[in-house]
Amino acid sequence: MDDSLIFKKTQECLAGALGIETDEIEPQSSLVRDLGAESIDFIDIIFRLERSFDIKIPSGELFPANLLNEERFVQGGRVTPEGLKVLREKIPYLDLSEFEKDPQVSKLAEHFKVQMILDYVRERLSKGVQKT
Repeated sequence: MDDSLIFKKTQECLAGALGIETDEIEPQSSLVRDLGAESIDFIDIIFRLERSFDIKIPSGELFPANLLNEERFVQGGRVTPEGLKVLREKIPYLDLSEFEKDPQVSKLAEHFKVQMILDYVRERLSKGVQKT
């Protein structure tokens, strides 16, 4: 599947989940800051992506689920260097370059971008990881 089709299908998934128009969605759009996504929307987004691309997205693989609940990963509301390392390993599609400057847990979701989803889906499809 080529990149333009992946983007178009991702736009449709996001538009449906967030109740917005597809032309509002760009690769660099932040799901939270630009598109108005809330944490509950991430479940719907994952469901729609799975259905649209016929893939299975394991819990926590696209968006960190409970990853930062451990005290060694978060202290004083900020992600520790060890927590950043785990985020990089578990969610390699997430660009942490800006987040690292001020790693407040409450601001992490602002860094979830459409491009992160595109990269994730592209890799899943290239590996042939389909639902069974």
